[in-house]
Amino acid sequence: MSEVHTINRTSERVRGGVAGGLPLLLAPALLAAGVWLLKSSDGGAPFTVAGVLVLLAGGLIGAGFYALQPNEAMVLTLFGSYVGTDRSTGLRWVLPWYGRKKISLRVRNVTSETLKVNDKRGNPIEIAANIVWRVKDSAQALFDVDDYATFVNIQIETGLREVASHYSYDHAEEGEPTLRADAEEVGDRLRADLQARTAVAGVAIDEAHLMHLAYAPEIAGSMLKRQQAEAVLAARRTIVAGAVDMVENALGALSERGVVTLDDERRAAMVSNLLVVLCADREAQPVVNTGTLYG
Repeated sequence: MSEVHTINRTSERVRGGVAGGLPLLLAPALLAAGVWLLKSSDGGAPFTVAGVLVLLAGGLIGAGFYALQPNEAMVLTLFGSYVGTDRSTGLRWVLPWYGRKKISLRVRNVTSETLKVNDKRGNPIEIAANIVWRVKDSAQALFDVDDYATFVNIQIETGLREVASHYSYDHAEEGEPTLRADAEEVGDRLRADLQARTAVAGVAIDEAHLMHLAYAPEIAGSMLKRQQAEAVLAARRTIVAGAVDMVENALGALSERGVVTLDDERRAAMVSNLLVVLCADREAQPVVNTGTLYG
């Protein structure tokens, strides 16, 4: 049987340094005291040793300062073990033998490269997305993945390819969402997919939107002709439907007012002529009948 290896995930613990005001006052005082002891030793070993120790203590205190701006955090480690994360802003201080790694918690805005993928129907398309993300768990971001920024960028490309394969560019089946017509729904699915993919890195995906969407150049011309043909057909359907209504109203009005009485054959001829006039894409050329209606 194969062994199943589990990875221990790290969770952020908010703890760490203290306010740096008191150490900031203490460090120069110790340095000044050390210098005074050395000058006052006059070759005496006790004063010299004390002065060196006091200077060393002042130097160690001075080495423990760090500053944090809003939406920054300092991850603290001790001999390779994770201790905690300090999220307090301002001047901070920690024992100098603690390891420190600053990490930004600010919102980041990334626009992916334009990818060439296949949609649900297998048509090659070009697609790109804009992703808004931020670090939510500093410990996971630093310790559970090698490079969290690179990890997120790779997952954005992978997630975009995956989501695009579940939708048609357009002209889908009845009621089926498409990439072009339902960009908001596609963006929501992309955000949810990326959130699941990047959770291991302690990252939160705030927004995901499609930025670029087009057919690949090799089929763009054919698809444009298809769209134009469908637009013409849709226009024709509207014209024919309107023409039928107009003919029906005209015949009904003629019959109600008793203007003319038509048998079935003449009525069919009149309907045909009216439809030709109303549906033609050129202006009709009238023919003047100098005889009777039936002659």
